[in-house]
Amino acid sequence: IARGGGPTHRAILAQPRGTVKGRIKLTEQGEVIASKYGRRSAAAYHLEVLLAATLEASLGGGSGPSSKEPLPVWRETFSFLADASREAYRDLVYGTEGFVDAFYAMTPIEEISTLNLGSRPAKRTDTRAIEKLRAIPWTFSWNQARILLPSWYGAGSGFAAFCDDHPGGRDKALRRLRAMYRRWLYFRTVIDNLEQVLAKTDLHVGARYAELARDVPIASSVFLKIEKEFQRTLRAVRDISGERVLLARDPELRESIDLRTPYLDILSHLQVELLDRKRTGRGLEEKGRDRALAERAIQLTINGIAAGLRNTG
Repeated sequence: IARGGGPTHRAILAQPRGTVKGRIKLTEQGEVIASKYGRRSAAAYHLEVLLAATLEASLGGGSGPSSKEPLPVWRETFSFLADASREAYRDLVYGTEGFVDAFYAMTPIEEISTLNLGSRPAKRTDTRAIEKLRAIPWTFSWNQARILLPSWYGAGSGFAAFCDDHPGGRDKALRRLRAMYRRWLYFRTVIDNLEQVLAKTDLHVGARYAELARDVPIASSVFLKIEKEFQRTLRAVRDISGERVLLARDPELRESIDLRTPYLDILSHLQVELLDRKRTGRGLEEKGRDRALAERAIQLTINGIAAGLRNTG
């Protein structure tokens, strides 16, 4: 979702009216090909979803309450939200001195960089600069730490800024956002995708990854910012959707996440322990052999967590 993904059917229907005219072109990530098309039944299902959504969008995109074309004021609101959210995101990632050190310490980015992910290296150049990282390892690293930061960070600040800036106050601002959610499918899809990644985020587990950065002075401040922004975003999504429980309208997905979470938690705690041992040498008696075993075990936890979250980057 941080890189534009999401439920295929809703994403196609959310395209501007008239842009899908009997055909659509999209890219599937290489790492999802096997899960989507590796079995005949799965391939048939996904092709049916694509075909059905393309036909529905071509025929007018439906006539439900969320099919209305956006009003000009809605577009202005969305533009404001995007700008304010981007500013908050960039303030953390690029405006916080020492952030890159905290990122490298509290995520398995170095270990992910050694994996065969995608067709290109994890970095564009041999440097630790965030802007030189490719999108997949950047997103994948935060997903592994169960923080999913690129998927939601900044959204809460964007909504808060809009409510604070609205001349009619917070109540009128929320009324507009709720109307957009009910009647503009694109905006509804954005909020629903936010809801999904918030449900997958677990900052209790993320706090354990933050402990790996105990020698980085800025790390605790960075994680505190992440916690505060998570609460802002969670509150905004609840206020706009009207649901107090995440994924209340998608009980199957909620149940799926709940079923996988206990197994994910075990893998995450194992990964944190292994990362700490590898980096500090604690408990590794035969340095060469034990280190190789730890690295192999970390790779297995990376694969397991990715499978449990059902995404990489």
